[in-house]
Amino acid sequence: MTFKTPLYEEHAALEGRIVDFAGYYLPVQYPTGVIKEHMAVREKAGLFDVSHMGEVIFRGKDALKNLNWILTNDYTNLQIGRVRYGVMCYEDGGCVDDLIVYRMAEDEFFVVVNASNRFKDVEWMQAHLQGECEFRDVSDEYAQLALQGPLSGEILEKYTDLPQKYYSFIRTEIIGKEVILSQTGYTGEYGFEIYCKPEDAVELWREILKDDRVIPCGLGARDTLRLEASMPLYGHEMDETISPLETGLDFGVKMNKEFIGREGIANRQNRHRIGIKMVGRGIAREHCDVYIGDQLIGHTTSGTHCPYLKGAYAMALTDKAYEPGTALEVDIRGKRVEGVVTELPFYKKEK
Repeated sequence: MTFKTPLYEEHAALEGRIVDFAGYYLPVQYPTGVIKEHMAVREKAGLFDVSHMGEVIFRGKDALKNLNWILTNDYTNLQIGRVRYGVMCYEDGGCVDDLIVYRMAEDEFFVVVNASNRFKDVEWMQAHLQGECEFRDVSDEYAQLALQGPLSGEILEKYTDLPQKYYSFIRTEIIGKEVILSQTGYTGEYGFEIYCKPEDAVELWREILKDDRVIPCGLGARDTLRLEASMPLYGHEMDETISPLETGLDFGVKMNKEFIGREGIANRQNRHRIGIKMVGRGIAREHCDVYIGDQLIGHTTSGTHCPYLKGAYAMALTDKAYEPGTALEVDIRGKRVEGVVTELPFYKKEK
């Protein structure tokens, strides 16, 4: 069964090209097209419907203990009002999912999971709960908008104060609607995510789009933006066969604490995520073999034309780390195309 987000009719009215994504009908693009939507986020602002994302709550005396056991990161010193990334792993070190954690109170945490993994994640979390901890799937109680781009702060400050630090949040109101407003996103750009009641989503969406500096954006631009910023995507740069350290998520893994999958991660560090800039003509998508000479060194996990950088880029998992500047070839539909190892991230916003 495929679900509609609270903004489905808005997307249809704006002539969004609707697709089935992670069990939800969502726009892949609007008549403006992916490139214009991508560039709007890099230069001004774009508004996304991300209501398909899942949300759960950990609450109680042992909420922190459970998060520290189930996730790879350490949330002990996470302050109220701050956000921290983490990965959930199987015992063998493969990834269940990656997610972000909001500390709402001393003993309450709001956790955002990938839409396609919602039910799997909830089942895994419930199976590993310990002690006094209330756990609840609250996904159906929230809609989520993402306003991303260098002008997003100027646009929102007409309505409310803003969280001033990256990976921080506040509880506030926008046009009289209660929201959680966080300085977070999945585009590599300055921006915000707005969690609201489903019944408030349409009014908030329409209000923000009244500003002529904002355009609606779809899944296509969301993917090109995250890839240009070299942000891993579950099912591509990580899955149940790939450990978080193999895909370069060291910052979200604290090996000095106990957590599910710690030994598995320690025993499987055989691959490395690298960046590739295509030199020859061709766009490397996922599952393209990567060679140095006659040696197969790995395969691409994602790839596209990056509009802001004006070139084709890809990420790959390889047998070892290769220095930037290393020449290689990518097999694109049976043809070897020249590329070069490039530092990650491909794009990084200016401070």
